[in-house]
Amino acid sequence: LSFRLFLSGLPDLRELREQPIDPQAEQEIIDSIEEVYFSNDSFDMVQHELEKLPPELNLQELEDYRDKLKRQQAAVSKKVADLILEKQPSYVKELERVTALQTNLQLAAVICTNARRQLSVAKEGFTEASLGLLANQRRRQLLTGLLKSLRTIKTLQRTDVRLSEMLEEEDYPGAIQLCLECQKAASTFKHYSCISELNSKLQDTLEQIEEQLDVALSKTCKHFDVSHYTKVQLAYTLLGKTQTAMDQLHMHFTQAIHNTVFQVVLGYVELCAGNADTKFQKMQYKDLCTHITLDSYIPCLTDLCKALWEVMLSYHRTMQWHEEHDKQEASPTGSNPRTLLSSVVDRSYVKKKLEHGLTRIWQDVQLKVKAYILGTDMSNFKYDDFIVVLDVISRLMQVGEEFCGSKSEVLQESIKRQSVNYFKNYHRARLEELRMFLENETWELCPVKSNFNIAQLHEFKFMGQCRSPSVSPSRQAASSSGPAQEQLSLFQQYLQEGNPFEMPAEHREEETEDVLASNGYESDELEKSVYQDYDSDSDVPEELKQDFVDEQTGDVPLKSVSRETIRSKKKSDYNLNKTNAPILTNTTLNVIRLVGKYMQMMNILKPIAFDVIHCVSQLFDYYLYAVYTFFGRNDMYESSGLGLISSRLRTTLNRIQESLIDMEAAGENAGVHGPAEDRKEKVPSPHLSQMVVLTNSGTLYGLAQRVVATESLVFLAEQFESLQSHLDTMMPAAKKPFLQQFYSQTVSTASELRKPIYWIVAAKAIDYEQMLLLMAGVKWDIREIMSQHNVYVDVLLKEFEQFNKRLGDVSRHVRIPLPVSNVLWEHCIRLANRTLVEGYANVKKCSNEGRALMQLDFQQFLMKLEKLTDLRPIPDKEFVETYIKAYYLTENDMEQFIKNHREYSMKQLANLVNVCLGSHINKKARQKLLAAIDDIDRPKR
Repeated sequence: LSFRLFLSGLPDLRELREQPIDPQAEQEIIDSIEEVYFSNDSFDMVQHELEKLPPELNLQELEDYRDKLKRQQAAVSKKVADLILEKQPSYVKELERVTALQTNLQLAAVICTNARRQLSVAKEGFTEASLGLLANQRRRQLLTGLLKSLRTIKTLQRTDVRLSEMLEEEDYPGAIQLCLECQKAASTFKHYSCISELNSKLQDTLEQIEEQLDVALSKTCKHFDVSHYTKVQLAYTLLGKTQTAMDQLHMHFTQAIHNTVFQVVLGYVELCAGNADTKFQKMQYKDLCTHITLDSYIPCLTDLCKALWEVMLSYHRTMQWHEEHDKQEASPTGSNPRTLLSSVVDRSYVKKKLEHGLTRIWQDVQLKVKAYILGTDMSNFKYDDFIVVLDVISRLMQVGEEFCGSKSEVLQESIKRQSVNYFKNYHRARLEELRMFLENETWELCPVKSNFNIAQLHEFKFMGQCRSPSVSPSRQAASSSGPAQEQLSLFQQYLQEGNPFEMPAEHREEETEDVLASNGYESDELEKSVYQDYDSDSDVPEELKQDFVDEQTGDVPLKSVSRETIRSKKKSDYNLNKTNAPILTNTTLNVIRLVGKYMQMMNILKPIAFDVIHCVSQLFDYYLYAVYTFFGRNDMYESSGLGLISSRLRTTLNRIQESLIDMEAAGENAGVHGPAEDRKEKVPSPHLSQMVVLTNSGTLYGLAQRVVATESLVFLAEQFESLQSHLDTMMPAAKKPFLQQFYSQTVSTASELRKPIYWIVAAKAIDYEQMLLLMAGVKWDIREIMSQHNVYVDVLLKEFEQFNKRLGDVSRHVRIPLPVSNVLWEHCIRLANRTLVEGYANVKKCSNEGRALMQLDFQQFLMKLEKLTDLRPIPDKEFVETYIKAYYLTENDMEQFIKNHREYSMKQLANLVNVCLGSHINKKARQKLLAAIDDIDRPKR
């Protein structure tokens, strides 16, 4: 509101206040004032009022309007005056404060003036001099810092030399530490232009160190060194690349396996090739393996396994290092939680990677060795060489099992393929060899020690060395040296030095066997000692100073042999009289050795166990068949009625003939008949050596050879029996019935061959035909009781005495075991008794007294016979006695007798009826009895 107009005409304020005006009326007057008057000071009220004047002026209206304006002015003025008067005390107070402020400002001006004057004095007297000194000091400090930086830069530029030295010393952690420190320092001084170039150079150096570190890491794959590996791991940790290092390490191990095997095989191939041609370098490893020669196969395989062992041992030691390292880091103190977490993650990754790597590395090893195994055809290897190969692979499989618990299926499959191939060829050759042995065998005793046992042979050493067939022979030999070693794994045994694939040179020398009796052929010293033995009475048992000791009775023949006779005996005969010395031939020993070799192979190679056992059974089958065909086959069996060959033995012999014997080989056009594949598995039937004579009565028809042949077969069967449990453990469960059947139907029948073989001797040793002739000349229809027996009994007994003497002669050359002499005596007595029955059956006429004479003769025969042999009871005694006594039977009893006694022939029964005719049987009864004889279908016995 513009008050200038109003204030100009304001009366004294006091006057205004004194005029009484109604406040409400006053407020209405003020409210009636136009809004425009309350605007800013620039408002021109005069101009405003003039503009409002109407075109036609009216004085009265103007005066009224003027009075209105005056009233408005007076109301405003009064209002303003009231307000001013109301605020006057505050105004007075404020005015006092303004006056005080003015006084203070004047004082401040004085103080400032004094201060300025004093500052001016200080500037002149102190600041210019002192601050100059301070400025110089500051500049000095800056220059000192610059000098330090320059010296650091100079040191940084010289680090190249030190880094090179450190790398030469293989101090990788130090080099990396230095490099990282230099990089840190370089980043601090990066504002210097000369440093930017140094920074990139340091980066290159760091990369170069990493490359060298990678090479250093690869060196641990072949020869693990703890300090070296610790440095390398520390270096990778500084770089923060622990996981990368582990990835690289596995790649290096894979590469190391490949390079190692390639270099080993290449070395042997080039060595054997002998020329400078380098085409082998470019070959694939698999192809290279096919160029290995047979001579270098085993050394190369051994070196291959040695080299692979080094790689696996390095990996094993790497794992050990990490395990120990993890234990040390397991309880860190005061570490940064973030660093600690990173370390745990790294350790976990490394552990998993290492564990996974075990199977990968072993798989690589298996594949490399598999390629080597299958690269060569081993079918023509020598047995010992092949066993060495199996032994090495078996040892390698053991390494695999200890390395990562693997069953080495790849190795097993490859070695199985080679083994089956090798074994078929080997067995075929051995069977042919056995045939040659048998055809050249003279069936002489092989002089072995009385305590001979198959365990003494090289081939069976493996059985004593371990009870676990899965362990290789060389391992067994190593482990048998002490119980402590058996507990150790290969990785523990050879952790620091040595190699499980080292073949000790003395290994062969240790394998000496002493099974042959001293026979003078080995050396002059031995020969001398043998003679000394003969001269010494104390060493010769009493029974050996006698020609023959009857094994049944112990009776000593009247004539004894002098010491001169013993001295004059052939040296090779000395030990043959030992009653407990096993009876076997060179061929038997050869078969036993073969069985040992087969079992050794089976022991190492479980997968072909059945094939091997099948072949082992064929060796026994062929030997049994040969002994039977040489000494036991005879067409007279059936007519003898003695039941010499059991149905089981006959079945066995037929089976062997069908499955193993090539019956067509004897013919000229043998190749035309039968499939070649079938015949390939068979062997021609052997022929007895012409040196063996079986027709000489002086030697009891080759009894010595028969005893040696038969008893060596029995001995062989006993050895097989002793091996049954061992073979059973090796046999796959599904094939065990084959083994049980082989033992129950074949091995157990060996002793049954004694009957047919010794029967031939018994049938020829005594002249039974002469007996029949002598008996035919005896008159049996006598009328008086005789007290003297007939001459034919004495002749027969003389034959038996002669037989006994010949038996004694033979026993001086070959020990005749008790079962053999029993079988011989049994056969002779049974044949003699049957001859007696046959003789009695030829009698045309006979009286009661004649029958009594027959009994007398037979009793005399039995009495004298019992002095010659201790065989009890006398075989077929009842056979004779029953026949003699049947003479007295009545008609009805005779008919029953005919039905019950089928062991007698129809002729013998018919004769019994005919002889009785007239005495107590009439013609009608005779016809009836003969008809009964005809009706009976008599199976042969």
